[in-house]
Amino acid sequence: MMTFVLGGGCFWCLDAVYQKTKGVTDVVSGYTGGHQTDPDYESVCAGITGHVEVVAVTFDEGVIPPEVILDIFFVSHDPTTLNRQGYDVGTQYRSSMFYLDAAQKELFERAIERNQPNWSNPIVTEVVRLPTFYVAEEYHQNFYAKHPEQGYCQVIINPKLAKARKYYAEWLTA
Repeated sequence: MMTFVLGGGCFWCLDAVYQKTKGVTDVVSGYTGGHQTDPDYESVCAGITGHVEVVAVTFDEGVIPPEVILDIFFVSHDPTTLNRQGYDVGTQYRSSMFYLDAAQKELFERAIERNQPNWSNPIVTEVVRLPTFYVAEEYHQNFYAKHPEQGYCQVIINPKLAKARKYYAEWLTA
């Protein structure tokens, strides 16, 4: 098993995509990359903690290659906008990849190079060593599955799921 910690805007979006990805065994929404100990959703959203909304994606690399997990990341958000994903603005929504070791750092850097030709603007995704990971509040875990009819899920998450399916249908469940 391997785990990647990735930030691509609101963690609900990445959680929804990876919950439907074959070979993924666990997705945990959380916060990392900031200076405040034990942050909560309100303080992270206020932009005062320096933390990013992220997901820790654990997957079986015997079922799905790490490269596919990372390529799905790059179609599930816009990695070319600094501190912004759609209407979500602030450093807490920055595109980010947090590595555990040199091998992950190299995988992340290669993924950026591999995906850059798919974007007309430069990818601004940060690649940094993973500091402390804080698990987000329970109500954020598996949010889309619990609230698929909620407005944010319909308007923001469903198009991201559709885009991921367009390019990676063989790796996603219904």
